[in-house]
Amino acid sequence: MLWIKAVHVMFMVTWFAGLFYLPRLFVYHADCHDEAGNARFKVMERKLYAIMTMGAVVTIVFGLWLWLAYWWPSTAGWLMTKLVLMVLLIAYHLYCGHLVKVFRDDANRRSHVFYRWFNEFPALILIAVVILAIVKPF
Repeated sequence: MLWIKAVHVMFMVTWFAGLFYLPRLFVYHADCHDEAGNARFKVMERKLYAIMTMGAVVTIVFGLWLWLAYWWPSTAGWLMTKLVLMVLLIAYHLYCGHLVKVFRDDANRRSHVFYRWFNEFPALILIAVVILAIVKPF
């Protein structure tokens, strides 16, 4: 089981690295006004989204494996809260994918300030999830 946890954590780190960096790319892309820079950001965003999606899938698969292996009751408050946060994080991830397409199609209408605020969401989720998983406060 420790190997399953290790893989889960490694890919969670990969996923979160992408969740932290992709919105940062959006900040810079929204403020970019030259064609060469615009093309470069499109490639970086597309490739990073693919890598972080692989991280997300492996994290989710191994997280479900841990849940089933340890057979935590679904009534555990910390687990239910963590699962709700995971659903929000998956929605955030999918919205990032939507934004990659928006930038790809040169259809972005938001400023770099929006993306600076947008970038903060995964950090809040990470803090809450780590506390829930380690401390199990409920």
